[in-house]
Amino acid sequence: MPTIKILPHPEYCPQGASISAPPGTSICEALLDNDIKIEHACDMSCACTTCHVVVREGFNSLGELDETEEDLLDRAWGLEPHSRLSCQAILAQQDVTIEIPKYSINHAKENH
Repeated sequence: MPTIKILPHPEYCPQGASISAPPGTSICEALLDNDIKIEHACDMSCACTTCHVVVREGFNSLGELDETEEDLLDRAWGLEPHSRLSCQAILAQQDVTIEIPKYSINHAKENH
């Protein structure tokens, strides 16, 4: 079973974490199943960018990006060459290391 190493994030995972999930599981599902409350405003339907993560290791082991995900990623804050929508990044057999960006495009979350 592949392991997802989550780098520390001040809000979602302050100490960092390491979790396991079966192949075929999305990174977003694995995080939520392990009480790491990553944003997912569209309920994992590939309609927003709130679940954006940067895959620091294991990027090529994940399922391929489709055109819809690529178009949405263009709108994500902090986009990097190894960015993925965690709801669309499906685990294979290889371990991955991810970073949850500090900022999100989710305006509903902002404190005004």
